[in-house]
Amino acid sequence: MFRALAHRNFRLFAAGAFLSNTGTWMQTVAQSWLVLQLTDSGTWLGVDHFVAMSPGLLLTLVGGVIADKVDRKRLLIYTQAGAGASALVLSALVWSGAIQWEGAARRPSDVWMVLLLSFVTGSCWAIAGPSYQAITFDLVEREDLANAIALNSSQFQLARVIGPTLAAVTLRLLGMAGCFFANGLSYAAIVVALTQVRFKRAGAPPVGGKADGAESAGGRKSDEELKTRAVSSSSAQGATKVAAAQAAVPGAGRSMWADFAEGVRYVRSRPGVRVVLLCSAVVCLFGAPYLVLLPLFARNVYGWGESGLSLLMGTAGAGALVGALSLAYLGDVRRKGLLLLGCLLAGGAGITGFAASGSPWVAVPLLFATGMSMVCFFALGNTILQQLVNEEMRGRVMSMWLLTFIGTMPFGSFLSGAAADRFGPRPTLAACGLVVLLFGLTVASRSPRLREI
Repeated sequence: MFRALAHRNFRLFAAGAFLSNTGTWMQTVAQSWLVLQLTDSGTWLGVDHFVAMSPGLLLTLVGGVIADKVDRKRLLIYTQAGAGASALVLSALVWSGAIQWEGAARRPSDVWMVLLLSFVTGSCWAIAGPSYQAITFDLVEREDLANAIALNSSQFQLARVIGPTLAAVTLRLLGMAGCFFANGLSYAAIVVALTQVRFKRAGAPPVGGKADGAESAGGRKSDEELKTRAVSSSSAQGATKVAAAQAAVPGAGRSMWADFAEGVRYVRSRPGVRVVLLCSAVVCLFGAPYLVLLPLFARNVYGWGESGLSLLMGTAGAGALVGALSLAYLGDVRRKGLLLLGCLLAGGAGITGFAASGSPWVAVPLLFATGMSMVCFFALGNTILQQLVNEEMRGRVMSMWLLTFIGTMPFGSFLSGAAADRFGPRPTLAACGLVVLLFGLTVASRSPRLREI
């Protein structure tokens, strides 16, 4: 169940990412409550999420090309440091009173400062996202990849449980600024962990193209091929020098646009990859808004305060944690495509049931089931893509995987927030869940290729 932790690099990365993600979820709870208290509007909740994710509409694809060309570890260090600085600035603004959100002194216009810093953090994550996904392949051996992805998801979901709980405590003891400050410090954990990662395999992490000595299928070079390469090494030296000279000259070789176009052609030629990306896009557009609307459910539907919001966030995270650990226990299961469809249908049903339930004692267990189904869907989709694609295309394909999140979630968040102000959070979320459920039934009946993966 924990076999990927045998790899030192993965242990370091997972530990640092867990601490950083815990801080991120603390800020998620605090920032959602801050925006709601500032504006008293579901629309502005959606706008905040839109602004945070909108940089990914362009920067994620750029980040995918970069992930295949540069040192992924160094890129992650720089971007995580930038996101941490943004959290510290927000903490300072709230602590100094530059952002007024309480009582008669409340200034709704101060929300623009929150949105600006959300945009900065979103830009850092958009550039880093493909490298964050692709570097998992460099941290473990190929046979441990599925387990590593499940465990990586597990640490993220554990942070979803602990982060909101710590947020509730921190909000009472240290206030809003304390949550943002804790998140800023938490980014130091992932930065320090990445500096301690040492790659031993040749060509990992790859810096442009396919790493030398790495097969697209992940196998070892045969002795015959190695001998052939040894015989041709003299002629290869000349080509290597030319390639090195091109790499040293800015703009030499193929353009970034050509690299991206090659990635698009690669995805178009593989139906299995295409359908997984399509499913992810629909789930992110109509399913992910359930997290955006939780502050409205906590305050307007159930009459709870920030502690109630922490409970809802933590419950969804607890379900997600159970789902991720279940996948880690199952390991590299067969029929991933069929299991992916099952999680898609369960997620749609869970969202619909949560929204339709009038009692929080019924809704909270359904929220747990929704979190479990959704994380299993995304972890399985990630694993399927990682195992289907070639190494030289991994960064670009994973950038498209992330684009299904970032390209749809901003619009889903904005539209669901506006709809919640007009029609109410419960009808809005119920409609979103029904769309996911009906889409899942359509794909299950019309995509035999996915069922066979």
